[in-house]
Amino acid sequence: MSEPLVISQLPYEERYTLPAIERLADTPEQVLHKQTRIRELLRKRNAVLLAHNYQRDEVQEVADFVGDSLGLSQQAARTESDVIVFCGVHFMAETASILCQDKTVLLPDLKAGCSLAAALSIEELREWKAKYPGAVVVAYVNTSAAVKAESDYCCTSANAAKVVASIPEDKEILFVPDKFLGAFVALQTKRKNLIAYPGYCHVHRTIRSGQVTAMLESRPEIELMIHPECGCVSSCMTKVLDGTLPQRRTFFLSTEGMFRHVQESPAKQFAVATEIGMLHRLRIQQPDRDFLPVNPDAVCAFMKTITLDKILRSLETLSPEIRVPAETARRARRAVDRMLEIV
Repeated sequence: MSEPLVISQLPYEERYTLPAIERLADTPEQVLHKQTRIRELLRKRNAVLLAHNYQRDEVQEVADFVGDSLGLSQQAARTESDVIVFCGVHFMAETASILCQDKTVLLPDLKAGCSLAAALSIEELREWKAKYPGAVVVAYVNTSAAVKAESDYCCTSANAAKVVASIPEDKEILFVPDKFLGAFVALQTKRKNLIAYPGYCHVHRTIRSGQVTAMLESRPEIELMIHPECGCVSSCMTKVLDGTLPQRRTFFLSTEGMFRHVQESPAKQFAVATEIGMLHRLRIQQPDRDFLPVNPDAVCAFMKTITLDKILRSLETLSPEIRVPAETARRARRAVDRMLEIV
């Protein structure tokens, strides 16, 4: 199986500044008080609180829905609430605005960006499209609304392979902006005409195959769950094929795929290769299982910017609001709708 073509690397780290992670000293009683007040304000504002799997534990606990990008987009699309409080990162709130132009979408901290979304500007996408006229653009959901508006399809890690497989085989595909997910999808679908943009998530890039191997060596019976954004995904797939990693105990899964897998698996121990915020929900839902991070330092500072205090402030002031301009939202809606249709 061929690796996708990749264009030259760019200094993405120069495009963003990671925020400092605020260390909180709230007592359990203070946390509970703030969560109770948030629930009161949600009712008062006719608001729904959506939280990503990588959010702080106490934020996940107060949310109406916790999930991945696809699941949260689906919840946003069907909500009857007037206000959507999005506890995630900027592109997620933008996606909610694209789907819900008649709603107020709040992002409690504007510093909640995304290194992967920062890897591709609208100008770069247009330049890339000009080099490959006739190609189909598949944009990972971790992109700006402007990039989605220039794309043919949107996808998440949960349905990326299905989206690519739905495109005629003779069509060249420009997959943006994640090179690791692009490589994974190309291998899954056996598409030799998929060209992956060389972006990456700064957190998932740090998860290496050596860490996966070390985890397996220390715990021979553990099941491996690896997110396809990880920097180790291609090498781990190769190791599965050559038998270095156990095929029956190595799984490449989106975050929601991990939850479904654990529910169906008889295993008692799982190694989790993604951002460590995932572990809280896994442990809550499956308290009789052991979940261990492949990389304990895989922490997204962008995801951790949102706190209970910031949610309270956001609900009290109905700000900061994220609103995608109507024309951009109209053009992006086609790609996002396709993402929601292919599950």
